[in-house]
Amino acid sequence: MKKIVIITVISLLACFIQGCDKNFLDRDPLDKLSSNQFWQTKQDFDMALTAIYGNLQTPMFSAGTPDWDLITDNGYGQHNSNGSQAIVRGDIFSSSDGYIRDVYKNCYAGIARVNIFLSKLGNYEGSAIDATVKKIYVGEASFMRAYYYYLLYTCYGDVPLVKEPLTLENQIQPKVPATEVLDFILNEVDEAIANLPNSLYKDAKGHLVKSSAQALKLRILLFIAYGQNGNVDLQIIQQAKNVATEIMQAGYQLSPQFESIFRSTTQEGNPEIIFSVKFLAPDNATSMDQWYGDWLVASPLKSFYDAFEANDKRRDQTVFVGQVDFNGTIHKPSNNVPTGYGLKKFLSPDLIPYGYSTQSEQDWVMFRYAEVLLSFAEAENELSGPTIAVHDAINSLRLRSGLGNLSKTLTKDEMRTAIRKERRMELAFEGFRYFDLKRWHIAEEVLNNVKDGILTYKFEDKFYKWPLPQTEIDRSQGVLIQNPSY
Repeated sequence: MKKIVIITVISLLACFIQGCDKNFLDRDPLDKLSSNQFWQTKQDFDMALTAIYGNLQTPMFSAGTPDWDLITDNGYGQHNSNGSQAIVRGDIFSSSDGYIRDVYKNCYAGIARVNIFLSKLGNYEGSAIDATVKKIYVGEASFMRAYYYYLLYTCYGDVPLVKEPLTLENQIQPKVPATEVLDFILNEVDEAIANLPNSLYKDAKGHLVKSSAQALKLRILLFIAYGQNGNVDLQIIQQAKNVATEIMQAGYQLSPQFESIFRSTTQEGNPEIIFSVKFLAPDNATSMDQWYGDWLVASPLKSFYDAFEANDKRRDQTVFVGQVDFNGTIHKPSNNVPTGYGLKKFLSPDLIPYGYSTQSEQDWVMFRYAEVLLSFAEAENELSGPTIAVHDAINSLRLRSGLGNLSKTLTKDEMRTAIRKERRMELAFEGFRYFDLKRWHIAEEVLNNVKDGILTYKFEDKFYKWPLPQTEIDRSQGVLIQNPSY
């Protein structure tokens, strides 16, 4: 069986799914819509949980994630996906669309589903769901809620902290301090770690496991470890190292072939994948191959292409030059190739030629072991310098990529630079670069010095936190307060 998350709309779930897609501040009390017909059996809860997983199929969280790199020094978006061009130019306002609006909207849509699910689960008194199953349900839902609030925290800072289903009486929520949001995120992810099964993801049939939640916690800890100015908090970075070490002892391995992580035929049972968003054609296909292989939604910059070391196999596995070429099987894009380069990393060789009928079913990998190794190396280097453990972690990635070991004479600062570069190359267009530049507090330094962008880059200090969408400010009747400087 390949997939768990198959979102063919089930009639019993229609109001649950459709309602939660509306903005959370502008909707009816969805927790009462199906109370007489639904939430009665284990099957009901399983279907609702499927809908919760299914929210991750929203392109922003899965197949459209490469667009995040279009607002970094990695790439250019000729189609202005998610408002990328305005963000790059520094035209960021409360009225902006794209990411500025949609991260907020889509995260709260996912949170609404989780809140309804947990409320109904807490009130369930039947015998069909035993304590063990209920515990796992709580773990899965807590992971999802932590993930959405993590995105809200990293993008906006202070946001409303909604923990219960909204009603007409409580649907207008004020924002709370970012520190309170962070405390809730960490509590939620710890709840997930405590409740999810201690097994490898490849054996879980698409469900979250303990190491999936640990990988999310590791990502969160690394983000907050650099505070408001880029200086490392050694206590937090130590916590990150500890979590990374636990995952490294769980039994995951690097896949021998880098490209196998991103091919539908080699994703099931892949030893590197810690959690992924599932797709299955024809009902749950995406247009990923058309977007990146034909339309060229994402165009890597020449400076990114040139940043790869000589003989780094990841360069030609990540980027194509001019046209897609898989060992002589060629697809010429129908759209322009504005930088001369296209994104090859997520393309399916067997689906050429790419067009409107192309049904892409590769899973979107959200967490993988390579990220854990990079995070461990970063944390260990900040704590103890370039130890043998740091070299081993980084060199394992370099070996897979056809590169030699790093010099043993590197200083701590030189190793930091090497790790950051390795992270950029390994995780390119997987949605990491923008958040890495923000957490290291080097976004201004890096982005304002891009020389080969189609656009002129402009990053200001205030962009470390985006404005809340003006539509939400207006709906709140004065309850929501805009972020400073907007």
